[in-house]
Amino acid sequence: MPADPAVEIVDLVKAYGPRRAVDGVSFTVPRAAVLALLGPNGAGKTTTVEICEGFRRPDAGTVRVLGLDPTRDAAALRPRVGVMLQAGVGGYTAASAQELVRLFASYAARPQDAAQLLDTVGLTDVASTPVKRLSGGQQQRLSLALALVARPELVFLDEPTAGMDPQSRRRTWELIRTLRTDGVSVVLTTHLLDEAEQLADTVVVMDAGRIVAQGSPAELTRSGAEGQLRFRAVAQLPVDQLVDVLPPGTKAQEELPGRYVVIGEVTPDLIATVTTWCAGQRVLVENLSVERRSLEDVFLDLTGREVRA
Repeated sequence: MPADPAVEIVDLVKAYGPRRAVDGVSFTVPRAAVLALLGPNGAGKTTTVEICEGFRRPDAGTVRVLGLDPTRDAAALRPRVGVMLQAGVGGYTAASAQELVRLFASYAARPQDAAQLLDTVGLTDVASTPVKRLSGGQQQRLSLALALVARPELVFLDEPTAGMDPQSRRRTWELIRTLRTDGVSVVLTTHLLDEAEQLADTVVVMDAGRIVAQGSPAELTRSGAEGQLRFRAVAQLPVDQLVDVLPPGTKAQEELPGRYVVIGEVTPDLIATVTTWCAGQRVLVENLSVERRSLEDVFLDLTGREVRA
């Protein structure tokens, strides 16, 4: 496998007049990995991706895509990179889905079979349908097929499941997982935080042109957040005595009669301490569950805005 990462960005800057749309951004996308780029509208995600795709030039910093400069080496990169735009399939509205995939396949040195690819994205039944008659979700799936027809090493997916029904969305998730397994690198921009949480190896959160957090979904949801351990038992347990045996800073309370919550860093040792203490009280613990904050909670904490703000 090549030593170079799929994407490497160092101190990237892009300004429009006095405003820096991208302000010193740095991150790396390893080979055969999925990176999700998140942020409210205007955060700089699209500009960053368009620079990686060679559509815009940076003002400062370095960008390498598959080891090459995306602007200077655009001709060499084009056959190796797939791009799925949120705008869909462009102006090819009179062509059928099948004709469009075959057209794009004709440009590729080693294309996928058009019929098989349409089946993979769930469009076999509408293969002969003109693009203009496809639903928004079907056009999204067609756009995905066009991005993949040339067997790229790296794909940029902009809101890949926008407008899709739940079944098509899940199918697309499985396809993205298969791409990673097959060694393809994926850069994913999405407003669907559960999508990022399900698919991404690394999440990069941008706001106002800067990176405000990056890490795996597990690292981001765990970092700086208190977890909650909930359980049911008999009412009126002496929770002050439970707190005495818990780690410093951990809280416990009876929210409703017989319903308890322990708030703090939830670890195996904490769970063992709680259940051991309850056993010492000759109390049976029921419905024990661990709750952590979601990626959406992290996003709101970092940006102070809804994801579509």
